[in-house]
Amino acid sequence: MPPTRDDDVPHGITVHLDELLTERGITMTALAERVGITLANMSILKTGKARAIRFSTLSAICAELDCQPGDILRFDP
Repeated sequence: MPPTRDDDVPHGITVHLDELLTERGITMTALAERVGITLANMSILKTGKARAIRFSTLSAICAELDCQPGDILRFDP
């Protein structure tokens, strides 16, 4: 049996950036610029395809959106 890759294992984490961006009236492009990451990386995070996120990036997003990490990431088994 071949080894299982991390991206093949369901993790149950959902990303709720869309809702926060809409509520705050901020575009994904503007948030990426303010946080200092590429739009491509912001898109990967927003779609839930990210395999990891740095605490510094999560902190910067929370500061810009005036929210808590639990407002962005949720565990839905």
